Formats: sequence, structure tokens, C-alpha cells
Amino acid sequence: MMQVAVVDYGMGNLRSVVKAIEHVAPDGAHVVLTDAPEVILESEKVVFPGQGAAAQCMTALRERNLPAALHEAARTRPFLGICMGMQVLLDRSEENDGVDLLGWFPGQVKRFRPGEEHLKVPQMGWNQLHQRQDHPLFDGIRQDARFYFVHSYYCEPANPAHSVATADYGLTYCAALADDYVFAIQAHPEKSADDGLKLLANFTRWSGPRS
Repeated sequence: MMQVAVVDYGMGNLRSVVKAIEHVAPDGAHVVLTDAPEVILESEKVVFPGQGAAAQCMTALRERNLPAALHEAARTRPFLGICMGMQVLLDRSEENDGVDLLGWFPGQVKRFRPGEEHLKVPQMGWNQLHQRQDHPLFDGIRQDARFYFVHSYYCEPANPAHSVATADYGLTYCAALADDYVFAIQAHPEKSADDGLKLLANFTRWSGPRS
């Protein structure tokens, strides 16, 4: 029986993520909400949702001894980051006067600066996801499908090849990044209606990079 671990580091109500994955997962799959490194490492797939501030997130991860287990999981099995669970994969964030992050992907997390567009920060609502590269998690999702976003900061990976989708909000920014077993998205697929559920369903059936 396939087990999907949803990482709970004590920030936010993650039941909507768990329920969405349970809804789309193959029959017999077991979805478990956990903060235990050993449970993460015994699961076939790992989902890393997140919300809140970068500094609090990093502190909570370290208090639960999660960074090493998450890194090992991401090297060896399908790993999905959502929202803050995408941002913390980069090197450093401007949030909280500067925060060192997990550093799996070279790059920075920067705050939206609305400028002349008079855009509200945070971005909150529906926006188009523009696919820049093919990826199994995009199967069956049309180009420029609308996903639900809530964030004040955006990812700027150093390697453009890691950016598999973009969105526009005063500037064009990386809205999804991927490499090997890792796929991470700034939007909330669990709140993004049919297209979001399709992405989650694709993840539950994804076996990782082709050898």
C-alpha cells in the first residue's frame, strides 16, 4: 500500500491538503499527516505544504529535526512542495530581514514591489499558470490554467532551467520549479478546483525522473 506523508511542522491547518490528496489518490493509498522524520522516510511520496513566515518555518523545521529527513526524501522519492513549501527550498529569503533557507535550489525569495501597477501585496486570488516546460504533473492541465495564490514573496531561482512554470503579478516570476524528484508550486493546488486536483492526482501517480 502506497503511503503519502504530508509534513506537519505546526503552522496552519493542513487538513484541506490531506483531504484533497485522499480524494484523488489511487485506491488503497494511505495519506498520513506527520512531523516524524521516520514516518517521512518510510513513505513512498512526500508533500511539504507551508504557510506563515520564513523564519518561523525554518525554526519549526529545525525544532522537529526535519531538514535532513526532508532532504533525503527529496533525493530518493517524489516530493511536492506547496506555497511556503516551495520558497524554503531556495537559498535565502528577504522576509524577516533575511532568512537562510534549506538551500536545495540556488536562488532568492524576494518581496513583491508593486511599483506603478498599484498591485496589492499579498497577491491573493486566481492567476494563470504558464507552463514553460513539460512535466508529468502538468499532464491534462491546459496551458495558462488558473490556480489560487496567496503570497507576498516570490521565488527567483538562479538556474532558469529549474523554473517549469511562471505567473505574472507586476513581473513574471517562477510559479513552479522542478528537478529530479522535486516539484514545487507557489499556488495552492488544494484550493485550485479541478486543475489543482488534477495536479495532485498526477503527483500521486508520478514515480519520479526517468532513469
